[in-house]
Amino acid sequence: MDPDPPGNTEPLGPLRPPHQLDRRRRSHWLLGVARASIARRLWRLTSLVAVVAAAVIALVLALSAVHLLPHFSNPFAETTVDRSPPVLLKSISSLSRYEAASGSFQVIVDLNLRSSWLPSFIEGSRTLFVGQGTDIAFVDFSKLRGSAIRVSHNRTAVTIRVPSPRLEPAVLNVRRSYVFAQQQGLFNRIANFFSGNPNSQHQVYVLAQQKIQTAARHSVLLTQAKHNTRAMLTGLLRSLGFRQVTIVFGPA
Repeated sequence: MDPDPPGNTEPLGPLRPPHQLDRRRRSHWLLGVARASIARRLWRLTSLVAVVAAAVIALVLALSAVHLLPHFSNPFAETTVDRSPPVLLKSISSLSRYEAASGSFQVIVDLNLRSSWLPSFIEGSRTLFVGQGTDIAFVDFSKLRGSAIRVSHNRTAVTIRVPSPRLEPAVLNVRRSYVFAQQQGLFNRIANFFSGNPNSQHQVYVLAQQKIQTAARHSVLLTQAKHNTRAMLTGLLRSLGFRQVTIVFGPA
């Protein structure tokens, strides 16, 4: 075989004695063993800490469940703080009336507000509102005078003229009333976003109260109030010894 041509030889680098190579390999091996040992110890320590923490948490929860420790509330739960000032008493009225009947009403308000020339999806709103409310029929005895009561000579019959029943303003139950559905145009959404108007739904509440008031006026509530008032006065006067009791409704 021909020897390698000159110019194609590569430098072999400095040669190390065999004992130096063994020492370097041994040091690398020892360093790897030390690293593995440290990693195993750290893993065991982390596992032990996790097990101990889990056991402590389980013990605390168990003791809290059986009321041996104070109850821990959720730190991420929302809290409501009422910063309203005290209620101001404005007036006191003396009442001399008999609440003869009460009625519960439900009304559905479909309020549609829209522009005369823009489509509803641009400007306009529609609200479906379910209102729950009550109204009371009462008889006012404060204006009852002595001339309104007539007693027979033998004191066995009595006639009383009492005022006709009247209706209180209807009261809307805000806890049981709610907006069922609402649609708003683009301009209305933008206006509500920037204005933050708290009276945006005030109109449907007022309208629901007015509808309940009208419904109570056309219901049998006043008739039932007359019947209940007549029955109450009749029972009261008969217990006083009157055998014949006549109740007349009208101006006192």
